[in-house]
Amino acid sequence: MKFIKTILIILLVALVVIQFIPVEKNIQDNYTSVVAFEAETNMPENIKAIMRKDCYDCHSNQTVYPWYAQIAPANFFLADHVEEGKEHLNFSGWNEYSAKRKDHKLDELIEEVEEGEMPLESYTWVHGTITEEEKESLISWAKLARQVYTPQLQTTKQ
Repeated sequence: MKFIKTILIILLVALVVIQFIPVEKNIQDNYTSVVAFEAETNMPENIKAIMRKDCYDCHSNQTVYPWYAQIAPANFFLADHVEEGKEHLNFSGWNEYSAKRKDHKLDELIEEVEEGEMPLESYTWVHGTITEEEKESLISWAKLARQVYTPQLQTTKQ
């Protein structure tokens, strides 16, 4: 019994200590970093609402953190999750992508949403699920947005 008590005390002390380890927050701006992406892809207001609710937290420089993001070890998990999401696709860095990469990223967006891979299930536990109507709207918009890059891609092939 004494051994279990010692382990519990060590775990409690470790939990308290890790609360003091700082974690960098992904809060750069008030969605100004995605304005270029939204303008270039001719994003309507209903899609902006979906993107802000279900995409930008992990795929832009603007994360709206839940209350538990202040508590370790959850803050470490969230920081890692956001960093990984931005490695795959960062709408804040849209201007840095080539036309080919933009087209590919929109194609991946369509595929991930169609297959139910995005948003992640762990994200929807807290933030709620994306409705079928929202999925259809997002996919339709992304297909239209890809057409912007078709002429550019044809020019580079020649």
